[in-house]
Amino acid sequence: MNLRPERPARRNCHLPFVLTPGHPNGVLRNMAPRANWKGFLRLSLVTCPVALYPATSESEKISFNQLNRETGHRIKYLKVDADTGDEVQNEDIVKGYEFEKGQYIEVSKEELEEIALESTRTIEIDEFVDKADIDPRYLIRPYYVRPDGKVGHDAFAVIRETIREMDKVAVGRVVLTNREHIVALEAMDKGLVGTLLRYPYEVRSEQEYFDEIQDVKVTKDMLDLAKHIVNQKAGRFEPEKFEDHYETALIHLINRKRAGKPITPKERPASTNVVDLMEALRRSVGKEAAPAKAANPAKKPRKAAAGQKEMLMSIEGKKPAKEAAAKKSAKPQRKSA
Repeated sequence: MNLRPERPARRNCHLPFVLTPGHPNGVLRNMAPRANWKGFLRLSLVTCPVALYPATSESEKISFNQLNRETGHRIKYLKVDADTGDEVQNEDIVKGYEFEKGQYIEVSKEELEEIALESTRTIEIDEFVDKADIDPRYLIRPYYVRPDGKVGHDAFAVIRETIREMDKVAVGRVVLTNREHIVALEAMDKGLVGTLLRYPYEVRSEQEYFDEIQDVKVTKDMLDLAKHIVNQKAGRFEPEKFEDHYETALIHLINRKRAGKPITPKERPASTNVVDLMEALRRSVGKEAAPAKAANPAKKPRKAAAGQKEMLMSIEGKKPAKEAAAKKSAKPQRKSA
């Protein structure tokens, strides 16, 4: 007699739409941009109201939930006491700094609020520097800066054009989430781009990693061959030419599983070990020269549209109107692998 409990019926994951790059839930969302911060931008006595908007986003990438293999239900995490295993309510949880193994200094919410920096709601420009002076390791994330509301556009334009004409980066400070950050402002089109910067204590020294690199003498012949390869590959950085192959593979995988199609693993190319560095450089020169001759110099690189629509068409293509209407009425169910 089979005593194994019967699995509950699984939901079919056949949805009435196709997963598209840039829209992980299969739905195009037209949401108005929301400011992360609003305040004032000041250069000496010139002040204008501004708003900061995130210039990058990770939400368009595929993300996964954790599920119970048996039921298909989502996994839920509880906050429990590490020793007793009892669940702890949010109001009973405090922050603690571990100064020794298992030894903590408790810090209350009120104590943190007491030392929190009061936001002046002002980005005060302290100095102007050359862009080359800012080490890339200090860059954190960019924000778009634009005038907030209908007033202050004249003052904003004065600050923006001053930065542009001087070919400088304005460095100032801004308080976000109770912490003071360094921000570097550059002119872009009709607005500004403000990039948050790290403090020196947040950047690790390269000597911790580079000290053990061997001192190798590179011969002139090797260097000349390498330079030749670089010249053959020289060009302008155009992000549209690059594709996130892993994201595309994820979308392809999920769309095939939704359609009930079989998943077959691909063969991985065998790795090769370079024995003769000089010979490898010579072969690389010949390898790069062949495509260059066959390429059409007048042909422009394909540009990706918003949401990487070309990737969508290459994966699934558009559905006929009748088929799409029929699928909308289908009841969502979960399909197993």
